[in-house]
Amino acid sequence: MLELRDITAGYDRRAPVVRGASLTIAPGEAVGLLGPSGCGKSTLARVAALLHRPDAGTVTLDGTPAKGWRHRAPRAQRTAFGVLFQQPRLSADPRLRLADLIAEPLRATGRTSEIPARLEELAPRVGLTGDLLARRPHEVSDGQLQRACLARALVLRPRWLICDEMTAMLDASTTAALVAVVESYRCESGAGLLAVGHDRTLLSRWCDRTVGWAELGAETGMPGAA
Repeated sequence: MLELRDITAGYDRRAPVVRGASLTIAPGEAVGLLGPSGCGKSTLARVAALLHRPDAGTVTLDGTPAKGWRHRAPRAQRTAFGVLFQQPRLSADPRLRLADLIAEPLRATGRTSEIPARLEELAPRVGLTGDLLARRPHEVSDGQLQRACLARALVLRPRWLICDEMTAMLDASTTAALVAVVESYRCESGAGLLAVGHDRTLLSRWCDRTVGWAELGAETGMPGAA
């Protein structure tokens, strides 16, 4: 179970973008978080993935409270999450080939021996050929780069997926393909999913249930928050 209780968070303690938000996601459940731009949903997603320390509130993962954030989180908690962001070019090192981008988490956790097998498994799954794996981000399209970022999110076989507007910059066919990959992984692994977005139709078709921002018990975020 992934539980967020009374989360207050932001980038200025005097003006948090999230105030008093609570959300629970069960293993294997797909939950859509629906809200307008600026309400704070991306900040809440980062808190859920242990990428941003909240000012108040608790995050509990499988019955254990979060014990740190970002690199200070225990490895077992940190690697339980696979995260996919809206803008792949901001989350990809431009110096890396796509193959190395996908393998980043394995290298970071000392599991380099698994790289060949995981690349062989994941590349075709997300729709990347060997030729594309040898290219760098500036040599591929946004959709191709997001496919690599999805493979990176899956490479450690996470128990929880956080997809923050992952299809906002993609065309309809690429969106359908990536959602299908996420759903296939979720069904076979039992992973829970938090899908953040403002497209009600997409979230309602994709997720088991969709939660509106007002249903979190949260106050409205500040303008400009994501």
